[in-house]
Amino acid sequence: MFIFFKATLMKPKLLLCTDLDRTVIPNGDADETPGSLALFRLLVSHPDITLVYVSGRDQHLLKEAIAHYELPSPNYAIGDVGTTIYAIDTDGNWQPWPDWHTEIAPNWNGKTREELHALLADVAPLRLQEVEKQNTFKLSYYLPIDADKDNLLSTIEQRMKKSGIRASVIWSVDEQANTVLLDILPANATKLHGILFLAQNLGFETDEIVFAGDSGNDLPVVTSEIASILVKNAHPDVIAQAHREAEKFHTQDKLYIAQGDVLSLNGNYSAGVIEGVLHYFPKLKSWLTRET
Repeated sequence: MFIFFKATLMKPKLLLCTDLDRTVIPNGDADETPGSLALFRLLVSHPDITLVYVSGRDQHLLKEAIAHYELPSPNYAIGDVGTTIYAIDTDGNWQPWPDWHTEIAPNWNGKTREELHALLADVAPLRLQEVEKQNTFKLSYYLPIDADKDNLLSTIEQRMKKSGIRASVIWSVDEQANTVLLDILPANATKLHGILFLAQNLGFETDEIVFAGDSGNDLPVVTSEIASILVKNAHPDVIAQAHREAEKFHTQDKLYIAQGDVLSLNGNYSAGVIEGVLHYFPKLKSWLTRET
């Protein structure tokens, strides 16, 4: 059984923001440490921790993942790659934050998602994702795994700029489906801005935030001033790029790569999240103990 002791953090509070797929959720190729999700549930039960899921999933898929993997219910969720924010109450009701749409809407210069798609209709090999994976401020495509990344990103960005649209173009790889996911969002509708917007509205300082992720669309947060974790199962290319960008932005001290050498955890998925949190907040070890 797991046992815990009452304790307080060295800092008064912690906003723990974490990606889901292949970060907390063990749905990649790497092995999961048995019992790590149970330990993660114990960690986030600490009264000074506010839990935020930050995901490309929409509300329906977020709820589906939480139920299927028996994840702890978050206090807040940033979904659809940063284009939606929800507050979740103690009864499990999800309430959208309309102020977030007000915050991000001006970046698209009054254009709709359909109008943005029309600007890119002749760009091969973009293939629209399903309707349910789009929303008011998220235009999403599939691309083949060998697509010319630099050329495509340059083409998209030039066309957006010519139309007065400030867009963020997010490129990530779905390893299980062996495909590229490309999301076009308002420039400030990113995971990073969503986290900072949420933190400011909840009264958290930057040094009271920890983020965990695994993929390319997590890099803007991972290489920012926010204390961040890449789980051990993150793709080597993502880890290498994170190191390069952290060095460029002088944020190396804010980047932690899980190694799998804490509390007999292997560093993959939720084990890596726990390891990283303990790296930044070592006093939390008194809240957790090894299975006895």
